Amino acid sequence: MKLINSVDGLLAIAVTDRDGVPLLKGSTDQVPELALRPNFLSTFGTAIEQANKIGFQQSKSFICLYQNYQVVQINKTPVVLTFIADSNTNTGLLLNLEADMKDIINEVSKVVSTS
Repeated sequence: MKLINSVDGLLAIAVTDRDGVPLLKGSTDQVPELALRPNFLSTFGTAIEQANKIGFQQSKSFICLYQNYQVVQINKTPVVLTFIADSNTNTGLLLNLEADMKDIINEVSKVVSTS
């Protein structure tokens, strides 16, 4: 919650495996309920597969902007980091949160890679 409160408009943070299964997550009451479900969180893995099929190199991140929200997903193999925010939230600040979460991601990645 400390990280969520550090960026105005950030509604949720989720660390998932490539299939969208949440390993860690934190959210405010304003986040859309469906945005934290595995079928939505797994879109990153699907998008990477499709991008690779048409010749793009391995993607590091995807940024999706909707009318009211934005979703930033960052590939930190073997996990995916997802930020859900208001559409007017500074996207650069969301991308910079990756560095703030480095220790957490490393610990979770160790567990995922050994399972």
